[in-house]
Amino acid sequence: MTDLQYLTIGELSVALARRDVSPVEVVQAQLDRIAAHDGMLHSYACVMADEALAAARRAEADIAAGMTRGPLHGVPLGIKDLFWTRDAPTAAGSAIHRDFWSTQDATAVRRLREVGAIPLGKLEMTEGAYSDYHPSVTPPVNPWHADYWPGISSSGPAVAVAAGLSYGALASDTGGSIRWPAAATGITGLKPSWGRVSRYGVLELAASLDHVGMLTRSAADAGLLLDAVAGADPLDPTAVQASVPDRFGDAMLDLRGVRIGVDPAWNGDGVDDVVLPVLTRAQEVLAALGAEIVEVTVPDVGDAVADWPANCAVEAAVAHQATYPSRTSDYGPVLAAVLDQGHALSGMEYQRILLRRMALRGAFDALFGRIDLLLTPVHPFAPLTLARISTLGEQPHLIAALQRYTCPFNMTGLPTLTLPGGQDAIGMPIGFQLVAGHLREAPLIRAGIAYQGSTSWHRRRPID
Repeated sequence: MTDLQYLTIGELSVALARRDVSPVEVVQAQLDRIAAHDGMLHSYACVMADEALAAARRAEADIAAGMTRGPLHGVPLGIKDLFWTRDAPTAAGSAIHRDFWSTQDATAVRRLREVGAIPLGKLEMTEGAYSDYHPSVTPPVNPWHADYWPGISSSGPAVAVAAGLSYGALASDTGGSIRWPAAATGITGLKPSWGRVSRYGVLELAASLDHVGMLTRSAADAGLLLDAVAGADPLDPTAVQASVPDRFGDAMLDLRGVRIGVDPAWNGDGVDDVVLPVLTRAQEVLAALGAEIVEVTVPDVGDAVADWPANCAVEAAVAHQATYPSRTSDYGPVLAAVLDQGHALSGMEYQRILLRRMALRGAFDALFGRIDLLLTPVHPFAPLTLARISTLGEQPHLIAALQRYTCPFNMTGLPTLTLPGGQDAIGMPIGFQLVAGHLREAPLIRAGIAYQGSTSWHRRRPID
C-alpha cells in the first residue's frame, strides 16, 4: 500500500477492516521504519518489538474472525515514556526511574489495549516532563530539519508521528508540551480539559497542571484516541464524572452557528510576521466554513505566565519528594533547580497563585459564555532553530513568550487543539491553536475536522 506509514488512523482502520493489509504487516512495517530512521531521530526510548508483533497476531486473528473492537483495532501507537506499561520500563526521561517497571498499565494505556490498539514502544521526553533533557538522554531530532527545535517534553511522540514512525501517540502537557511539539513538527495535538482523561499511572510533573492528551496526524484521529481513553476512573478520583459525548455522530462539514473569538491585540502584539499570515488564513478558512468571527478581548494572562513556573515547581517538589533531595546527583541541573525553587516557595505564596488561577478561570468561563472557540497562536515566533533556543541570553524571553499562549490553558484546565496551518520560507511548519470551554472537546474536534477538510497542511510530510 502506497505511503502506508503516513495514513491517518481513520484511513488505516478502513484498510485493516477491509483486510487490504494485516495488523502484522502494519506493525512490521513500522518496526522496519523505526529501525531505518530512528537512529537519526531518537524518538523512541524503548521499542517493544516482540510485544507489538504478538499483539498484532492476536488482532489479525480477531479481525479475521469478525471480532473487531472498533477503529483502533490493530493500529500501532506510541506511548510517551511517563505512562506506566506492564511490559516495558517507564523512565520519564530520567535516571531516577530508569529501572522502574510497573506491574500494571496506566489507565489510558489499558484502555487503548482494550480496544485493540498496539503499543509500539515508549517515546523519548525531557527529564520529568520539564524543559530540558537529562544529560544521559539524546534529544529527539525534528524530522523536517535537524537544526530546528522539535518542542520539548512530548518531542519524542511528535517526532515519531511526524516522521511516520507511529500513527499517533499518548502524550502529556503541563505548560505547552503537546502544543509546542505539534506546531514544530506539523502535526495535530489535542490537550483535553484537565480531568477528562485519567492521570492514573502517569508520572507527575505538576498534578494540577498535567493534562493527558494525544499527538496525531489529524483532528479526527485525535478524537478517536480521546474516545478510547477519556472518562471517569475509580483509580483517579480527579478524572471527571461527566459523560463523554459522541464526537462524530454529528461531525460538521461546515461551521455554521459556531462563534470563534479573535483578539487582534493578543494575537498580534509581539507575534512574528511569518506567523501572522497563518492566523489570518486560518480565520479566513474558518469564516468560509460558516463560522462567525467575533472580536473579543482575552483576559489578562500576565499573572498566569508569571505564576506558572512557581506553581509547577512546588507541585513538582511534591511529586519528587521520595527522591529529591536525597538523590540529587541523579538529577539533571534544570529539573534539580526547579525542585529547589519548589522547596523554597512558601504556603502563602502558593495560595496567592491558586487564588489568581481561580480568578483567571472565572474570566475565561465568562469569555466562553460569548463564544464557542478561541483562535490563538501557538509559537509567536517563526520556527525556532536549536541555536536560538539554546542561547542563554534568549531563553527567558523565548520561554515567557512561548508560555503566553499555552500555560494559561493549563492554569485554567481548558481544552485546546493545535493544527498545522502554514510553513515558513524554507518549509518549516507553523501551527495555530483553537481553545474551547471546559469539557467542550466535541466542538473543538469537529471544528478541527472541518478545517482540515478544507486544507491540506496536515497532509504535508517531512522529506523522507
